[in-house]
Amino acid sequence: MRRRQFIVALGGATAWPLIARAQQTAIPVIGFVNSASPGGYPPVSAFVKGLGETGLIEGRDVLIEYRWADGRYDQLPALVADLIQRKVNIIAATSTPAAVAAKAASTTLPIVFTTSGDPVRLGLVSSLVKPGANVTGATQLNVEIAAKRLELMHEAIPSITKIALLTNPPGPLAEPVSRDTHAAAAAHGLKLDVVHASSEHDLDLVFKSLTALRAEGLVIGSDAFFSSRAGELGVLALRDRLPAIYQYPQFTAAGGLMSYGGNVAESYRLAGIYVGRILKGEKPADLPVQQVTKVELIINLKTAKTLGITFPLSLLGRADEVIE
Repeated sequence: MRRRQFIVALGGATAWPLIARAQQTAIPVIGFVNSASPGGYPPVSAFVKGLGETGLIEGRDVLIEYRWADGRYDQLPALVADLIQRKVNIIAATSTPAAVAAKAASTTLPIVFTTSGDPVRLGLVSSLVKPGANVTGATQLNVEIAAKRLELMHEAIPSITKIALLTNPPGPLAEPVSRDTHAAAAAHGLKLDVVHASSEHDLDLVFKSLTALRAEGLVIGSDAFFSSRAGELGVLALRDRLPAIYQYPQFTAAGGLMSYGGNVAESYRLAGIYVGRILKGEKPADLPVQQVTKVELIINLKTAKTLGITFPLSLLGRADEVIE
């Protein structure tokens, strides 16, 4: 063999194990599970942005396996089990029902959640500061301000005496939202009727029933099913000329009277950052649960004029945004 050919052959022999090892190095896989649908509210781009802030780019440094329950919460355990069977490196459970399902499925696989509720009360972590296990994440604490939404409705319309609360009974947030809102209604001397919806068909029936109940206002409880239909709920409330309040700006942008809540996109970004940090070696037990601290009040004055409502100046002055 000529010397030149021998050198080339030797170089190829040396390079082959390096190429083989590179091909065998698996790209980390994130199991992303949500109780809504891809066309709904979840700001996936904010999650991917958070990942990027840790230097991880989807498709280059990490792969993401997406699973959506499309509002069928009973499907979540199977979706989580499928991700675990596929040996994902970490689960991003980006809604409260998904987080509860993931927590129940594994005590070892790292899990990062987003939730509207109190993670301690939900049993996701033992402490906000020291989660202490395989689970951590971010919360908007929108359940904890559910009672405030009723108070804002009463402040906007002081003459109101009867309010309806919309909840989704299969969701883990229905009970605390109902309890806290009942307490707020009693404190203000208001009658509260609780109505339920878990599907599109239910929503149609609920809005028809609100007329029969003579509800003068509607508070929409925190739930991933409602969040994925925030715009639709705003349209329905405006169609039926019903003063209503929810937690996300998509609701007021679509015609809802008011929205008051934490920023869900920010919680997704924070979750993305935590997923990136854990994939780089940090432990969920050492990462305190993050809280979205900014709560925004948005008022749709255009809808208020349509409904014949005049907002008190004191309330308008506290609004973060006014839609005219």
